[in-house]
Amino acid sequence: MTRGTVSEKGQLTLPIAMRRKLGIRPRSRVELELRGNEIIIRPLKSISEVAGVFREYAEGVSADWESVRTETERAVAREVADE
Repeated sequence: MTRGTVSEKGQLTLPIAMRRKLGIRPRSRVELELRGNEIIIRPLKSISEVAGVFREYAEGVSADWESVRTETERAVAREVADE
């Protein structure tokens, strides 16, 4: 188990081995979840890191992320309903 210290500003430094394993770099976005008495930290992928993954679902949709996400959810829901 690795230990850390929370600064006066509430900041916590993640150990380098953990950052490397999760691909967390300076300015990376992470998701925090409170689960009971634990804090779960998950790295978030940027849109550029997942570019092309949803291309087939979002053809003809504008390039903004919200539109792509909405259309992708609709397309996946249609596929599930067809199965």
